[in-house]
Amino acid sequence: MDFTPTQRATELRHRLTDFMEEHVYPAEPVYADQRREGDPHVLPPIVEELKREARARGLWNLFMRDERFGPGLSNVEYAPLAELTGRSPQIAPEALNCFAPDTGNMELLAEFGTAEQQERWLMPLLDGEIRSCFGMSEPDVASSDPTNLTTTIRRDGDEYVVNGRKWWSTGSADPRCRVAIVMGVSDPDAGPHQRHSMILVPFDAPGVEMLRDLSTFGYHEQHGHGEVIYRDVRVPASTLIGDEGAGFSIAQARLGPGRIHHCMRVIGMAERALELMVERALSRETFGQRLADHGAVATWVAESRLELEQARLLVLRTAWLMDTVGNRGARAEIAGIKVVAARTAGTVIDRAIQVFGGAGLTEDTPLALFYAMARQLRIADGPDEVHLRTVAREELRRPRRMADPPVPAAGA
Repeated sequence: MDFTPTQRATELRHRLTDFMEEHVYPAEPVYADQRREGDPHVLPPIVEELKREARARGLWNLFMRDERFGPGLSNVEYAPLAELTGRSPQIAPEALNCFAPDTGNMELLAEFGTAEQQERWLMPLLDGEIRSCFGMSEPDVASSDPTNLTTTIRRDGDEYVVNGRKWWSTGSADPRCRVAIVMGVSDPDAGPHQRHSMILVPFDAPGVEMLRDLSTFGYHEQHGHGEVIYRDVRVPASTLIGDEGAGFSIAQARLGPGRIHHCMRVIGMAERALELMVERALSRETFGQRLADHGAVATWVAESRLELEQARLLVLRTAWLMDTVGNRGARAEIAGIKVVAARTAGTVIDRAIQVFGGAGLTEDTPLALFYAMARQLRIADGPDEVHLRTVAREELRRPRRMADPPVPAAGA
């Protein structure tokens, strides 16, 4: 394994670091004020300014590995860049057009979309003109097992008719959301992994209704996590993605890269939390000494550094495997980092909150929001338990060789 950054990755990292320092961090309080003053789901004007600046600096669509549509960075090259954007998760990924779920939807359309689908939906997404959402999870079934999904996609002549209720459709509250990629049952009599299809549904199609935006620990994010009804929604047959019955395999292809991107960003959140913890520990005193001089706090700092380095190395190793053996070959590692990165971030952020005391619970620091986002990630894109099940299965089927029995010493 070689994680040595390429010259291109190093240059982009320096460029992105400067962009974060000069533009993104100073924009955070402006972003908060603009959201408070206007519609909380309308993208604040400051982010449009950041998008123009990022694009001018060549920091655009960095996630896209397909060289037809992006820079073609490897996963190992992209990892430290995604980590940097995770330090300001509400602003930086959007500014670089590297924000979920659009990233996964763009990758899906690049790999499986027709030329017509790419022209209508992929190109505006790549240009940052529109947003999209992904309709998979449902409130009425345990969606951690996608074979439970009940939304239907029924063929009717030259059209498909979509019926169902989805939730946690990230991006759907944003007025720029123009299309949903919806997964549903197209053949209930097929096998459990062949009965689903994916289809593009224009968000303004008759029968699409955004019911509500779901909060995370009281936080309503700008793009929103919508609960959406699809009631007798008719779309042309040409909006089907791939073949009928291929929805499950397409979903797995989409979710692998999306999961590692989440892990990269959450490491960045945790790294910033650790920096804030250290600054606080060095600047505050209790009982006649700095917080940093209390053994408990020093231990939290040390453990956080060690745990973060371990998580980052596991993310990089997984990225390297995805680059070398493909997403399928790295299936267990992708599942593993999804658990480790979110848990590690949650632990580090929790310690930082404790060091800040009451201030850590407020919006005076980003820590409370970071904690909510890290905790959310232990459920989003599959709960920890499902990923642990994947890791266990891979480990249990791994071939084993019993060690040779020890050879007795001469004369024994």
